Amino acid sequence: MNNKKIAVFAGTFDPITTGHEDILIRALPLFDKIIIAIGVNIEKKTMFPLDKRIKWIKDTFAKEDKIEVDTYSCLLVDYCKEKNAKYILRGIRNNKDFEYEENIAQINKELNKEIETIFFLTNKEYSSISSSAIREIVSFKGDVKKFIPKQVNLL
Repeated sequence: MNNKKIAVFAGTFDPITTGHEDILIRALPLFDKIIIAIGVNIEKKTMFPLDKRIKWIKDTFAKEDKIEVDTYSCLLVDYCKEKNAKYILRGIRNNKDFEYEENIAQINKELNKEIETIFFLTNKEYSSISSSAIREIVSFKGDVKKFIPKQVNLL
């Protein structure tokens, strides 16, 4: 039996933000491994290609041997089961996030009772940062350097 504490932090990471980075750094001491799982959905329009998003995440966490980067295109609980992960990590920035994430966590619990969702409250300085806001700033040629990890080069 596998007793490793494995968590999955799932999202599109289009692009990864300093908020994502902060949650992952804070979660690292709790787990033996964290899989950053990029959801691949051909219906969802992304701004940045998948290979770039993978590279940015790998570059951001190059010194963290407990972090793995992967992609998935199935139900998240099925992916977790495949990877022997018993935990799903989610970041909460505000009440709206909480309501949304609580519903998803309840559905995931119904689908697989063995998987727990763990919520991390975003640190205040990152609470206004979202990938969609960054994409909008980028689309208007604005400067997003302070909202993304230093390893991410959007050019």
